[in-house]
Amino acid sequence: VQLQAFGGGLVQAGGSLRLSCAGSGRTFSRHYMGWFRQAPEKEREFVATINPGRATIYADSVKGRFTISRDNAKNTWYLQMHSLKPEDTAVYCCAAGQPILSQSRQESSYSYWGQGTLVTVSS
Repeated sequence: VQLQAFGGGLVQAGGSLRLSCAGSGRTFSRHYMGWFRQAPEKEREFVATINPGRATIYADSVKGRFTISRDNAKNTWYLQMHSLKPEDTAVYCCAAGQPILSQSRQESSYSYWGQGTLVTVSS
């Protein structure tokens, strides 16, 4: 089972990027699909997640700017990021799991992880 994240890069503040995470080795249609990020010298933090029914949860810091979506037919999920800020600079990792709702922001609830893709936002 493998998750592969891609789509990161360098963008100016106010710009947009779309990250993708492709799963292989099993289907994730019944899993929550999430994104976490880790900025330099900081702990990894929750960004967003989408459940099998396509309900979404976002961190307050990205709400209104980021949109998570999924395509079960492609076993892929996405993070569309708009109005990027320098503080969004981080390695973004995708993850899949089957948490209970109250734990869906917790890293420990996700069993499968991708390798991460770097997003750098310049001021």
